[in-house]
Amino acid sequence: MTRAYPDDAVLDDVDALLAADPGLMLRATADAGAQIRRVLASVDRDAIRRVADDGRPRSVVVVGMGGSGISGDVLTAVCGSGCPVQVATLRGYALPGWVGPLDLVIAVSCSGTTEETLQLAAEAVKRGSRVVGVGSAGSPLEETVRSTSSGVFLAVDPGDLMPRASLWLLSTPLLLLAHALGLADVPDSALERAADVLDEVATECGVSVPLADNPAKLLGAALAGSLPMVWGTSFVGDLAAYRFSCQLNENAKLPVAWGQIPEANHNQVVALDGPFASAPVDDIFRDPFEDGAGPARLRLVLLRDTDEHPQDARRADVTLDIAQRRGVPVHVVTARPGHVVERIASLTGVSDWSSVYAAISLGIDPSPIAPINELKARIA
Repeated sequence: MTRAYPDDAVLDDVDALLAADPGLMLRATADAGAQIRRVLASVDRDAIRRVADDGRPRSVVVVGMGGSGISGDVLTAVCGSGCPVQVATLRGYALPGWVGPLDLVIAVSCSGTTEETLQLAAEAVKRGSRVVGVGSAGSPLEETVRSTSSGVFLAVDPGDLMPRASLWLLSTPLLLLAHALGLADVPDSALERAADVLDEVATECGVSVPLADNPAKLLGAALAGSLPMVWGTSFVGDLAAYRFSCQLNENAKLPVAWGQIPEANHNQVVALDGPFASAPVDDIFRDPFEDGAGPARLRLVLLRDTDEHPQDARRADVTLDIAQRRGVPVHVVTARPGHVVERIASLTGVSDWSSVYAAISLGIDPSPIAPINELKARIA
């Protein structure tokens, strides 16, 4: 049952945690490292080589929605500002007019049935673009991609994983493509280390680790029932902030503002002086069990990369001080050092676990996405 206040006690009861997660989102989160290893062991390397043999494209356009589309953001973050070609992620129904035969369009859909992705893939085929598909074998997406002789489809097997729980299953093929095309240095060894990082995070944040020693449980409990504002630094932190906001939306059903430094310092930072920033006056007669948890309060999360622009680092430090001086709680999660893929894994790993714990502490089943399903049904 959904609670009006977060219950931290449930996070220290393994049986209660598992019972509160009938959709097995906790198990799916623990699967992240294994997803990378499954792709490395099963991906069609010959197909990737065929894409590379056609040469470097003018641009790479990833089309996808929701938990599938974020694979394009992972690709963009890994390629970074030094990438020799433009890398963009599109979400919607229309390809830009400039996309044509010189461009590589990568259509990603976990199920292979996503309406918007199928429409964009079909348009890319029509324009003669180079097209790669990533998704379930035998799906409409595979049919669309293979409708052109040059189309390449990289099949993945999500099993019973939801798209948002398939981040690394869908992102790893894109990173292998980027490496083959010379867009980023992502050897198998870096991906294997990222899988190790995700396993380490799962060990540190798993259900059996007590709340007091579990960074993901502590963060999830703090954010449950709050108004989170999540900001990141660098391409890595920006990606992680967007990912965290989406996971809190879908798993914990929380509204979240996400941003990136320095842009957030030019607009969202002013919310630190708003009505949700200051601590509410405590009413000694209010019983949280009878009256609820009281007004939601703003909490700031900073997801920091270890490779930050010096000014971004200064801005993050000053932002922390400004928030704390106003009594706004701040939580800082810093990436582990290493290859860019390892840094992404370390941030998204902790935040993914936190979003599930936030849901369960509120009595919310993390898995259902009823409004999304209703939307799909009503526009079908």
